[in-house]
Amino acid sequence: MKKKAYLGIDIGSISTKGVIIDQENQILASIYLWTKGNPLQAVKEVLKELQSQMPKEYQIVGVGTTGSARKLIGTILGANIIKNEITAHAIGTLSKYPDIRTIIEIGGQDSKIILIKDKIVIDYAMNTLCAAGTGAFLSSQAERLDIPVEEFGSIALKSKNPTPIAARCTVFAESDLVHKAQMGHKKEDIVAGLCKSVAMNYLNNVGKGKKIQAPIIFQGGVSKNIGVVKAFENILGEKIITDENGHLMGALGVAILSKKEPEINFTFHIIEDHFKTTSTNCSGCPNNCEIICVKKDNKLLDSWGNRCEIGKNLVTKKR
Repeated sequence: MKKKAYLGIDIGSISTKGVIIDQENQILASIYLWTKGNPLQAVKEVLKELQSQMPKEYQIVGVGTTGSARKLIGTILGANIIKNEITAHAIGTLSKYPDIRTIIEIGGQDSKIILIKDKIVIDYAMNTLCAAGTGAFLSSQAERLDIPVEEFGSIALKSKNPTPIAARCTVFAESDLVHKAQMGHKKEDIVAGLCKSVAMNYLNNVGKGKKIQAPIIFQGGVSKNIGVVKAFENILGEKIITDENGHLMGALGVAILSKKEPEINFTFHIIEDHFKTTSTNCSGCPNNCEIICVKKDNKLLDSWGNRCEIGKNLVTKKR
């Protein structure tokens, strides 16, 4: 008899993460790759890699999805649980750091803060409106400075006098960066200034009005940048925890949550299946909802987006 395993997928606009865990929440397989605007293909690539890593003596009996495309991917995978990012990240983090009080997360295009007390989420905030201070912002500035973004952190640590950079808006930050470079500021000072501005932008926007308490953990792709980590430590006056699997916490959390649901018999045959997403507008009321439909072999699997029964009836009729 095979051992039980659980699959978690965290799919966002920039990156897709996947993990397979055992009954003790130990990671058996993991993968992180770019979504590239095609969540369906990204998930198939994730599944191929996870299948190659997963020990043969295991069978997946639970599947969870989270992230911006969680509903779409959850429908396709036949997931037994679909959860928002806040819950998934909190559960994943608490499984490794049960005493954590604050989760700082900065990803490719968005960021979030989660406040925890007695292992329960008591407050959170998200920023999805502006890319300033995110991974995409840092990558674009690295390209402008002709520096590999992977080297940003080590270069920033060489600075003795970080250059002030106005990073509350991407456009202003870029013009300010060019201006400071033309004035003759050292490259390491500009890089350190960018790292500091990312931390300040986060705290002034996402963390505004929030009581940030230690222990604090920093997650997301930007947490790999030691320059930003140090900037947070200097500003907050607290030690910042990072984890080598910090980018996988959402996927880990939703995999753990799937253990509490009725078991399913998941197979990797889904990699070969053909899915299609379409949209239709319901004009049955002033809401004018855009309804998303997922089809497999031209058969409707699921739909969402309707805000009233008229939209639901429209899809049922088409089905």
